[in-house]
Amino acid sequence: NEAVIRALRDSYIGRKEKKRNYRKLWISRINAAARINDMSYSKFIFGLKKAGIEVDRKILADIAMNDANAFAELAKVAKANI
Repeated sequence: NEAVIRALRDSYIGRKEKKRNYRKLWISRINAAARINDMSYSKFIFGLKKAGIEVDRKILADIAMNDANAFAELAKVAKANI
């Protein structure tokens, strides 16, 4: 009985940790790509927000990994709006 309770508690905690871990991974990938384009992560995100571009971190990380040219264009837009 206590083993079941512990398993349920740990699985609940694990689901929350997974979300945190993926967000950290996405941020580190975006940061790496932003630095290739001579920007910090925070300035990149700030520039996108000021430009009115609402793309979540999951999609930005995917673009950074798979389409460097598209990410470079986003970086140009972000730089122009800082």
